[in-house]
Amino acid sequence: MALMVLTAEYISLASNDLKAYCNKAELSVEVEEKDVTTYASLGWKEMIGGLKSGELSLEFKTDFAAGALDSILWPLFGTVVAFEVRPTQSVVGTSNPKWTGNVLVKELKPISGGVGDEATQSVSFPTTGAVTRATA
Repeated sequence: MALMVLTAEYISLASNDLKAYCNKAELSVEVEEKDVTTYASLGWKEMIGGLKSGELSLEFKTDFAAGALDSILWPLFGTVVAFEVRPTQSVVGTSNPKWTGNVLVKELKPISGGVGDEATQSVSFPTTGAVTRATA
């Protein structure tokens, strides 16, 4: 079993490579559980999967310079855009799969923090449609 420490994830939104601004990325997917228990289940619950959903959560170091993070994210607000995440910035392969799909940029937090804090923003975007995993 190969263990790893995340040191160089790849994060892209709407074809914008955001690794220079991002210090945390988390893609989670889940499926609804549907109870299909009947009397034939003999007192045991029986479950099947229902609708699938996902969420892409990111933490950014905010940058307001021309052409930097704020000017990339602001036009995406309220739109559905493509995403891609990988464990490393290396080429996609069996030891570096990629996950792709679309997300709704439903929130931005361009100003966040208190006195003396780093200028960061943590956001979560729901997936829309299928999330796929590929190794090629």
